[in-house]
Amino acid sequence: MEPTRPPGTVLGLRARQWMIVAITLGCVYVVVTAAALTGAWATLNREPTNAELKRAAAAEVARRWQAWPSGRIFPERVSYTTSSAGRSEFAGRLGIVPGTDCAAAVDGELAAVLGRHGCRAVLRATYTDQLEGVVVTVGVVVFPDAFAADRAFKQIPASTPADAVRARGVRPALRAAAFPGTAGARFTDAARQDRTSDRGGPYVVLTTSGQSDGRPASAITKVRPGLPFESAPQIGRQIARSLSQQALPDCSSDEWRC
Repeated sequence: MEPTRPPGTVLGLRARQWMIVAITLGCVYVVVTAAALTGAWATLNREPTNAELKRAAAAEVARRWQAWPSGRIFPERVSYTTSSAGRSEFAGRLGIVPGTDCAAAVDGELAAVLGRHGCRAVLRATYTDQLEGVVVTVGVVVFPDAFAADRAFKQIPASTPADAVRARGVRPALRAAAFPGTAGARFTDAARQDRTSDRGGPYVVLTTSGQSDGRPASAITKVRPGLPFESAPQIGRQIARSLSQQALPDCSSDEWRC
């Protein structure tokens, strides 16, 4: 028969056992915490991967319509080349429309197409060519991503036949934006004679053009497609490229989310 241990001895042994368990658990906790802190420090201080940089660049492009000032989206002057003289000229900005509602910026038929693909906003500005004979309204249509923009771009209705232009103007198209006291003061929807579309990233850029004297399309007896309004697609293309061109991410700048 084993000798009976005094009660104090048993309690002391159990206390030591619990102390050993507590010390072991504390050591494990310290090791785990140190490993977590080391991992977090390494994650926060490592260089971003190529995939992360690409995502940051795409996200920065998608925010430009809100982050950039309107004067950067629509520069005061945009260059274009005339086919007749073969030289560069400059279109001057007449004004920027304050509203961004999708449905208010385009004809109803076109609004339905843009709405199906998640149109978020339409930014508009009006330009005139260097001779102030042609007025061009440019519209930047904002979509959630490049895929939605591409689908909408492909579903934009085909160009209006010449006979239809004379009968009812260009439709469906971007709505004209007139600015009183400028060369585009008379540019209304009835005066629209040409339209174009382009795409860059999550943006579709539309243009609609007419003559600065405001003559309605129905008054045009001889349609001259393309040439009178050759500045319009060039203006639209430059604005689309500027908005969609990805820049090298700068993760130290507040403008980026790496």
